[in-house]
Amino acid sequence: MADTIKSTSVTSVHGQVVLNPDGSNVGSGGSSFSSDTNSPLDNFYMVKASPAAFAGGTTNARGDVDGTSDPKTLFTVTGDVLLGVYGVCTVDLVSAGGGSVSVGLTGNTALLIPSTTATTIDANELWMDATPAIGKVIDSLTYYVVGNGVDVVEDSITADITAGQIYYICLWRPLSVGSTVVAA
Repeated sequence: MADTIKSTSVTSVHGQVVLNPDGSNVGSGGSSFSSDTNSPLDNFYMVKASPAAFAGGTTNARGDVDGTSDPKTLFTVTGDVLLGVYGVCTVDLVSAGGGSVSVGLTGNTALLIPSTTATTIDANELWMDATPAIGKVIDSLTYYVVGNGVDVVEDSITADITAGQIYYICLWRPLSVGSTVVAA
């Protein structure tokens, strides 16, 4: 399920013009930004993906390492974008077999957040690198250029992740007209 984040009215962010994903100017002439999936934040749009809880003991559910939904698409990308992703754990992750999880791109599944042992990701921790923690310096978030609409995916590795919950925030900006990022 995708949650939406909406903003009210923005004329500029830190004195810079903000563009809608379609390339139209958000900030000139007092126009306001209104979108069902994104809002500007320091010239980045943000979108939230809230997949169902991990249930890897169930065939083809999130966390089933051998299932048809692994890797799981989190964000669908259109066009060329600059993006960074972080996870917020709301329920401790469980894996009896030492399962790990990573976030990356189709074809490079550990690019954005490296493989991390699931049981080390606990409730209230931010996960954007190999050391999840409560509170992280934003410099820990790395941004990547993603071209040609390659999607953002979560990959369960080694063993099933049988319980727990992480939702994801993607901060992004378009690099080509018409580029978008939406929760899958």
